Amino acid sequence: MKGQTYIILAIIFALLVAIFAVINVDPVQVDYLFGSGEAPLILVILISVLMGGIITASVGSLRYFRLKQNYRSLEKKMQNDTENAPEEPTANEKDEDKDLDDNPDKHKDR
Repeated sequence: MKGQTYIILAIIFALLVAIFAVINVDPVQVDYLFGSGEAPLILVILISVLMGGIITASVGSLRYFRLKQNYRSLEKKMQNDTENAPEEPTANEKDEDKDLDDNPDKHKDR
């Protein structure tokens, strides 16, 4: 359900940006790093939204891969910890320990 909500919101946002861009078609002065020029405002709006989406997706995917790497390392650590953990006593050993606790005179030599 969460994924569907994101898709619906993305479609609504894309429609709003498209309507806003289509309304603004006048040429505008655009200053670049190494010069300036004129471009239709619709292109400026659409390129700005596209660049924002690319930057957001890049940051999100970087975070995703870092979390995935962290998860894998924790999973390996947990697996190593369970392999090195001491074994639990068997049922017979538990019964013997219980007998020692119940009747200390019975097993004085232990």
